Amino acid sequence: MAESRNFSNGSIMAFIFFFAAFLASGSSTAQVPFLMWSTKSLPSLTSPPAGHITSMEELAAYLTPVFGSGSNTVLLFLQDKLSKDDFTLFGGVFGNKQESAFRNLEAALQSSSSSVSFPALEWTGESAIPTLLQQKLGASPLLVDPDTLSHLSLNTSTSNLLIINLPYCSDSLKSCKEVLSNNDEIIGKVLSSLKAKDVSYTAAYTGLQPSQAISKSSLLNQQVGRTLLQAPAADVKAPIIFSNTTGFPCIMLWAQNLSISPPGSTDFIDLAQENATVIGSMCNSTNSELVLTYVNYILRFAMSQRFYPVSARNWFTLDSVQVQVRSSGQTASFVGSHGIYAPAEYSFHCQSVSSFRDTLLVPANQNATQWKLNFVDFQIQGFSLANGTNFSYASDCASFFTAGIWMGLVTSLLMLLIFVYGLHMIMQLNTMDRFDDPKGPTISVPQSD
Repeated sequence: MAESRNFSNGSIMAFIFFFAAFLASGSSTAQVPFLMWSTKSLPSLTSPPAGHITSMEELAAYLTPVFGSGSNTVLLFLQDKLSKDDFTLFGGVFGNKQESAFRNLEAALQSSSSSVSFPALEWTGESAIPTLLQQKLGASPLLVDPDTLSHLSLNTSTSNLLIINLPYCSDSLKSCKEVLSNNDEIIGKVLSSLKAKDVSYTAAYTGLQPSQAISKSSLLNQQVGRTLLQAPAADVKAPIIFSNTTGFPCIMLWAQNLSISPPGSTDFIDLAQENATVIGSMCNSTNSELVLTYVNYILRFAMSQRFYPVSARNWFTLDSVQVQVRSSGQTASFVGSHGIYAPAEYSFHCQSVSSFRDTLLVPANQNATQWKLNFVDFQIQGFSLANGTNFSYASDCASFFTAGIWMGLVTSLLMLLIFVYGLHMIMQLNTMDRFDDPKGPTISVPQSD
């Protein structure tokens, strides 16, 4: 879901956000970082998969036990804009803490009882985070001026949501650093004021919307001496998406070809070229079924996920693929769970999913042996679609050690053994220590030797 971090210095914080920015650079989803620390203990979090973008639903699920009972005083430092690039650019990398624009923030994270970071939180609107905190606390937000906070009387017997608005820069890099440094001073001033009042609190630092700290205008204005003529890329068709009752996507499928060959026919019919409906599909936390209804055929993809103690994680499998002829009702079922599986938070991808060559789809009944299925550039995901309309990291069916690699390794090992054996035999050769002198008597070799 997210990532828990205890920061020891500015370089660690900058490195974490730089690494998270690198992992999520390929995603088009708008993101904002979300830092939270508290004077009391926060629940621990498991490490997220590579490139994971935390959704607002995941953040809401995490905050439920944090503010589930008792009164809480929450400070929300809400900056006009914020992104991971701000930390990597102004966070004092390579241990240069004096150059960091977040010294008070780093000190607060280090001295707090516990801290949590969401480097890539899905941005759904400017009011999403304040509204979420308001719902969890059951308290109306209060805009606070940092200069008058010391004179504010807080009722700690009830929950309080204090919002401190912070500006952002839009000019040169130097002015950006100055603005962020001033914001950092405000954070330090507010925290010192609460510490003087001996008030337990939970603080959060995020942005109203994403920013782009590294300007790309200089790159766009560069004159290019040579350019390559490139043909326009062909339009890529959108994946097939099924959304649950709440409107969130829960099943996605994409394939270049969905070819089927009925019994008695040698030709393939590519269903991917036809339009399909997803009426009858369903999904929940353990089972998903994608029903693709075409003009003459119906394709059903049934998936399930379960926890495996050996790997200590959830895996999903494509349990079955069923083809049905709409006119006659004839069906053919294939089992795919033996070769089509992936971690539950990943998608599955394979260049060729076939029932007759490098078989991944095994016929489940006698009728299915007369059918041929061949899915080209096939990718499917039935669970943990946290990236909206984007597939998660793909687990590919092609293993690293292919048959050709094994043949090369075995052949090389055999040649190496022959070479070592020959070298050993050569080293065992001895030169003669007796020679026949033609001018002297011949050498007599006793038979008893």
